[in-house]
Amino acid sequence: MSEQIKKPVGITETILRDAHQSLIATRMPTDLMLPIVETMDKVGYHSVECWGGATFDASLRFLKEDPWERLRKLRDGFKNTKLQMLFRGQNILGYRPYADDVVDSFVEKSIANGIDIIRIFDCLNDLRNLQEAVNATNKIKAREGRGHAQIALSYTLGDAYTMDYWVSTAKKIEEMGADSICIKDMAGLLVPYKAAELIKAMKEATKLPIQLHTHYTSGVASMTYLKAVEAGVDVIDCAISPFALGTSQPATEVMVETFKGTPYDTGFDQNLLAEIADYFRPYREKCLETGLLSPKVLGVNIKTLLYQVPGGMLSNMVSQLKEQNAEDKYEDVLREIPNVRKDLGEPPLVTPSSQIVGTQAVFNVLMGERYKMATKETKAVLRGEYGQTIKPMSQEVIDKVIPGEERITCRPADLIENEMDKLESEMKEWKQQDEDVLSYALFPQVAVDFFKYRQAQQEKVDLTQADTKNGAYPV
Repeated sequence: MSEQIKKPVGITETILRDAHQSLIATRMPTDLMLPIVETMDKVGYHSVECWGGATFDASLRFLKEDPWERLRKLRDGFKNTKLQMLFRGQNILGYRPYADDVVDSFVEKSIANGIDIIRIFDCLNDLRNLQEAVNATNKIKAREGRGHAQIALSYTLGDAYTMDYWVSTAKKIEEMGADSICIKDMAGLLVPYKAAELIKAMKEATKLPIQLHTHYTSGVASMTYLKAVEAGVDVIDCAISPFALGTSQPATEVMVETFKGTPYDTGFDQNLLAEIADYFRPYREKCLETGLLSPKVLGVNIKTLLYQVPGGMLSNMVSQLKEQNAEDKYEDVLREIPNVRKDLGEPPLVTPSSQIVGTQAVFNVLMGERYKMATKETKAVLRGEYGQTIKPMSQEVIDKVIPGEERITCRPADLIENEMDKLESEMKEWKQQDEDVLSYALFPQVAVDFFKYRQAQQEKVDLTQADTKNGAYPV
C-alpha cells in the first residue's frame, strides 16, 4: 500500500441537514445543534451541510425559528469548517422559479451569513436553470474571495441517461464556471460498479473535483461509496451513525474505518466521532419514542432499485391509492410510472418531478383513460414552465392536455420581471433585517405567520391568550 499515492477522501457531514431531513422531516431545532458544534469543528470534515433544502421551510413553519439566525449561530461556532447548503437552482429553496434579482440576493445573503459552498441543482438537470446562481456566487467570489458554486446533477436511469450524457454534461458544467460537480443520487439508484464506471468517465472528462451524494434507501450506498472512492471521487456525503442509514446517508464512522490504512485514509479521529455520535444518540431515542422517527424509514427498500422510483415517491403513491380505496391498483400504477415519465420527456425523478409523475400515473390508472384528467403541475411541465427535458415530450399528450397552448422554449426565468422591490414593499411592515424579504419571497404566508410570532415574542405578548387566527395579540 505504501507505494500508492495518498489521496485522502473528503467527507461532508450531513447530520445538520440532509440526515434529519431524510429521517425526521427536518425537525431538529438549532438549540440541539449548537452544543456539539465545537466538537464537530475539530474533525476535519471537507464541509458540514447545515442549511438549505427543507431546513428553511421547516424552521419557519414548525420550529418557529429564523433560519438566518440558525446560520449565523452555526457560523459563529464553526471556526475551521466550511458550511454548505442545498439550493434548488432558479427555485432557490421554494417551489416556483424566481426572478434573477431574487436569486442574486439570496446567494449574496447566504454567503454573507456564513455559507461557503452552495450546491445547486435542478429537477430536470436543465443547466439554464442553474446558471444565474453560479454567476451570482462567482461574482461574490471575485469580489470577496468567498463562495464556491457546486453544480449537482440529479442522477437517474433511463434510455437518455447514457455515459455520454453524463460526461458531456460534466464538461458543460465546467464551462459554466462551477467550482465542483456533485452526483446527487437522491433515490439510491447508483449501484457500486456503475458508480466506479461513472466516476472514472467523469474524471477523465473534467478537472473539477467530484463529490458523490447518495441515500441508503436501496441498501447499496456504502458499497457504492467504496467503489467510487477507488475510482477517484474526491468527496462523499455521510451522516454520523445515530442518524445514518435508511433513507439517510451511510454512516461517517463506518466509511472512516473502511478507508483506514489505505491511500484514501481520512485521518479522522474515531474518538471524536464517537463523542459526536454519543451526543446525538439520546435525541435519536427520543425521536423513536415520540414517533418522529419511524422505524419504517430505517430499513432497506429494494423496490427502489426494481422500480427505479425514490422511496418518498412510493409512499406518496401508496397513500394516494389508500385514500381512493384502490390499493389493488398498486402494480398498475408502478407499470404506468415509466410511461408517464416518457411522455413528459424522461425527467429525473426528484422533487418536484417525482411527485408530478407519480400523481399523474395514479390519475391515469384510476380514471381508466390516460390523461383524461391532468394535474396543473403536469400541464406546467408540458408547457415548459419547469424548463427543458432531456427528451422531447409526447406530442400526442401535449395535444390532449394543453391543446393549442403556447409552449415556453426559453429559460423560464427569462419571463419573470425583477421582483425584489415589489416583495419588499409587500412585507415592509414586518422587515427587521434584509433577510426577512427573502424569507417572505420564498414562503409568503409562512413567513408572515413567523414574523407575527417573532414580534409577539419581542413585545412579550402572552401567546396563550393571543387570538392568532385573527392576528389579535393581547399584551
